Amino acid sequence: MQPSTGLNDVQLSLLRLFNRQMSYEESVEIRNLLAKHYAEKLFAEVDKIVVERNITEVDYENLRQQHQRTQSNQK
Repeated sequence: MQPSTGLNDVQLSLLRLFNRQMSYEESVEIRNLLAKHYAEKLFAEVDKIVVERNITEVDYENLRQQHQRTQSNQK
């Protein structure tokens, strides 16, 4: 693991943003905005990979039919 180099510019900006009085509702709204932003980025990346690898609904259905879990060691 690499040693911590301190906070990056984005982290510092967020700390400055939260270094003021705000209601609980405002803090929830900001967290929701950040979550939505990263969810949109994730979905865009997944869509890109689906296109690049030509993944189809048939592929998804095949995955749904597969047994994915391993046997647990029950004692």
